[in-house]
Formats: sequence, C-alpha cells, structure tokens
Amino acid sequence: MTERMADDGVPGALDQPFADNWSQTVFREGLQLIAEGVTELVGFGVAVISIVRNDQLEVVAVAGDEEVRAQIHGTRTPIDTLQAELDKADSWGLMQFVPHERLNDEVLATGWVPDIEPLDIPDAWHPLDLLIAPLYGSDGEMLGTMAIDLPIDGRRPGPEQRRMLEKYAAQAGRAVVTAVERERLAEQMRLATAARTIVRGASAQLSLDKLLAAVQPALVQGFGATGMWIETFDERGGDGILYAGDGSRLSMPHDLMQLAERAAHRCWSTQKAEVVAAGRPTSSELDPPERDMVLDFLHGIGVSSALFAPLGAGTECLGNMVLTRDAGRPDWTEVEMSAALDLGHDLGRAILNARTFEREHELVQELRALDIYKSQLIATVSHELKNPLTSIAGHLEMLEQIPDLDPLALSSVAAMNRASGRLSRVINDLLLLSRVDDPTTPVVAVPVDLHAVLEDVLDVNAVSARNKELAVRVVTPRGPVLALGDHDELDRVCANLISNAVKYTPAGRSITVTLDQLGDRVIFACADEGIGISQQDQEQLFSEFFRSANPEAYSQPGTGLGLAIVQRIVHRHEGRITVDSELGKGSTFTVELPAAPN
Repeated sequence: MTERMADDGVPGALDQPFADNWSQTVFREGLQLIAEGVTELVGFGVAVISIVRNDQLEVVAVAGDEEVRAQIHGTRTPIDTLQAELDKADSWGLMQFVPHERLNDEVLATGWVPDIEPLDIPDAWHPLDLLIAPLYGSDGEMLGTMAIDLPIDGRRPGPEQRRMLEKYAAQAGRAVVTAVERERLAEQMRLATAARTIVRGASAQLSLDKLLAAVQPALVQGFGATGMWIETFDERGGDGILYAGDGSRLSMPHDLMQLAERAAHRCWSTQKAEVVAAGRPTSSELDPPERDMVLDFLHGIGVSSALFAPLGAGTECLGNMVLTRDAGRPDWTEVEMSAALDLGHDLGRAILNARTFEREHELVQELRALDIYKSQLIATVSHELKNPLTSIAGHLEMLEQIPDLDPLALSSVAAMNRASGRLSRVINDLLLLSRVDDPTTPVVAVPVDLHAVLEDVLDVNAVSARNKELAVRVVTPRGPVLALGDHDELDRVCANLISNAVKYTPAGRSITVTLDQLGDRVIFACADEGIGISQQDQEQLFSEFFRSANPEAYSQPGTGLGLAIVQRIVHRHEGRITVDSELGKGSTFTVELPAAPN
C-alpha cells in the first residue's frame, strides 16, 4: 500500500457526523469523487486521500477497492512519520516516490500492504513502494496527501505516465485543497455562529446560574459535543462550583477539581486549550499520573475525549470549560481548540460581569435591609418618646391652670411647653421619615388635585407671609391639576417647600409658586428671593438632620428633616426634585411628579 497508516480502530471524522450537517456530507462525497477520478484516469487500482487532523494524517477517502476502504478508512499516522519517508523520496514534481528498499522497519510494520507478487522485470512495482503527493494550502501549510497504489500494468511509472500523473495530481490537488479549505471555512462559520449565540446569551444574563444555563446548549450544539460542564472558581479559595450541561450543579472528586483548577491556571497563563484522550500525546499541562487520573474519570462516565479550555478575564483565571465526546465521534480540531479558547475569554468576561452584578445586588439587599432596620428603629424610638412626651404635655397644661402660680413658675412652664413642642415636631417628623423611607410600605396612589392642595397650603402660610410683607405670586391653571400619589404626602411636600420659602425669605421680598402639567408629568416649583444656599450645602441638602452653616439659616428653628422628607416622598412617587440656588439671591425648588391618567 502506498500510504502506511497505524490503525487505531477509531472511525474517521467524516464517517461520524460532526453535527450531521449538510456541509460535512458534501465535503466527504467531494473527496470521494476526487479519489475515484484519480483511479479511473491514471491507471492505478487504489487512490487514498488523507487530511491533516491535529498533527496527524487521517484517511478520509479511499477509491478502487472496498476491502481496502473498509480496512484503512479513518486510520491515522503522525505527520512526522510521513515526513521521514518523504525525506528519502525521489521527487517527480508534485508526486514523491519512495522505493521499498529505502523504507525502515517502523514504516514496514504499519499500515496495509497489498497481497501481490511483483513482476519479474527491472521496473516492477513492489507492494511496499510509496507514491504520494503532499497537498499544501496557499500559506504553505500541509493540508493533506493523495497517495496511489497498485498500477494496472504492474510497473513503476515511466516518464510519459509521470507527466500524466503530474497533470492529474495538480488537478486533484487543487480540488482537495479547495474542499479542505471550504470545510475549514464552514467549521469556522459554524463555530462563529455558535460564538455569537453564546455571547448574546451571556450578555443578556446577570445571574451566574442563569448565564451558564443559557450558554451551554449553544456550546454543546456548536462544538458537536455529547456533553459538557463548566467550573467557576471560588473567589475565597475553596472548591469551585460545577455546572452541568443543563445549568444544574454537579459534584466531582475533590482531587480532580483541584487538578482542573491548577491546569486551568496553567492553560490561562499560556493561552492554550488542551485535549485529553487515550492515544493522544500527553499534554504539557498534565504530568502522566494526572493524565491517567483524568482518563480514568472520563472512562468512568463513558467519555472518550475532552476539550479543556480555561475561562478568564485579563490576567485572572475564573474557571474552566470541558466539552466531551463519546467513542466514535470526531477528534477535536485546532480550529475548535482556538474557538474554545476565544469563548473562554468571552465567558470569562460574562462571568466577571455576573459576579460583579451579584456582589452589587447583595450590597443593595444589605443596604435595603439596613434602611428597613433604620426606619424600624426610628419608628420604635419615636413611639417610645412620644408616649412620655404626651404625658409631659398634659401635666404642663395642668400646671398652667393652677391659680396664683408665681411668675417664675409660669415662665418655667412656658419654656417647658416650647421645648416639648419642639421635641414633638422632631418626633412627628421622624415618624413620617421612617414611614416614607420604608420600602415595605409602598404608596397607594390615587389622583390628587395639587391645585387644591396648594390653595390649602398657601392659606396656612398666609399670616406668616403677611407679617413679613412678602409678595406671594401664584401661577396655576384654572382647573384641577391631577398628580398620581398619596394626598397627605404630597400635601407635606408642598407645605415644607412653601413654609421654607416663607421662613428663609427676608421681609419685603417675593415668592413665586407655579403649577402646570406637561404631558404625563406635573411640575410644581417654588421660587424665592431668600438667603440662598451655597454650592457646598446643596450637596448635603437632602440629608437627614442637615443644617446649613450659614448663620442666617442656622438662626431659624428647624429639625433638619423637612427636605429629607420631601425628597423621600418625591422619590417614592417616582418623581424628581431639583434645586437651583445662589447664595444671597434665592432658591428655586422644582418637583416633577407623574400625572394621573385622564
């Protein structure tokens, strides 16, 4: 036989469907037609086409003899072994001829040898003669070989037949190279399609469990795998988590998980994917005992080969991906190994994003729990203070009614009344703040006429404004302006902003209150010509208990809770509040709220 190949008993890549797709069938049939054409036109009984697969030549098409095809189809031989034969060949142009007497014992011991007796003539063809044409791509890379055997006339080709062989070898070689490059392109397109599907699935998921469950079906299908799993490493140094092909979690021996983690870190540092399979050269990332451990595990779960790729982002290795194939499935190709490594980068970034989101989500949950605790604490303390304060206020009222109470005692009672009133206001504000700041008490929204609310608030503040000779200008539509929300809370927003404007505006100046509806938003604004707010104070304006360092503002009584309450109410109504202020010139507070549907 012209091409000696060690038979390892594994079916060829083209006998087993990669994904049973159309392009594989066309590729297989095309190469078979080329081989049959060679046997019909050049006077040889057998033609064999082999394709390079992972540094080995695999027989993918045999023409001329069905028994030969059954025996050698799918067999493999290392490229180095063939190259050793070619180094001793006589060059006949594209065809390379190695007479049997130059073959070494290793080559003679491999492959199929035709059972024929050489003719008793000087140029007789010997069963061990080798006539082969290496096939190279446009970049000079060997893509395969075409070998022929059993000349019909039993002779080694003479000059005329060599010229014919050269002609047909060139034609067949171009066809084979085109077919191989087309198959590679189809494989790259298939993996690129799988990669796009995987990346889209990964980018749409922020939960790590959901992310891995979403991408794994595309990985299995795109790579023609029979199964897979993904391991993500524990950020705290413990055992990682294994996700099966359906996204569920599975278990694996501790030693094997530790081995996989070490191998993934080594593969990430060298930027390579690895294949583990019986009969395949030992990986540089695994020593022999480690390789045996992996092979024993794969054998135990009915897997013949595994493609191992690290997952990571930047310099950090985050996990590994293992794609498996059963016995009888094709070998893993260099294209697939490269694609798996590229996807390791994509999935690594997706995993990193998912972990970041999960950490942020956990932080939000913790902050939310802290807010709830704070609201509950404030409410509890305020209630506990309110009860004795009510008792104190009652006893002060009784003291005021005692006849002939001396002036000093009456002065003390009045002072205590003022203090208890101030404390009562603080407690009431704290109770309201705890309620509007509690995410467990949502707004029960109803249409609220802000026009009517403003009229009530302005009436309440009219005396204070008149005492300071403030000009209050009101710009509102004639009819109702309906916002969607809680009546009492929106009343508090308007009351706090208007009372602040009255409080912090010097006598003789003006305040302008406007109300309007723009589309689906209601806009309420309160502008004054008051003392204004510094840029530094504006940054903390809506914080609880914040009081400005401005002496003019600090001299006015207040709890430091009014604007904090306003902001919380506006936000829980899915609204927005802004402030535009300049120190010494006044302030404008603008509130946007959702309008009630007509």
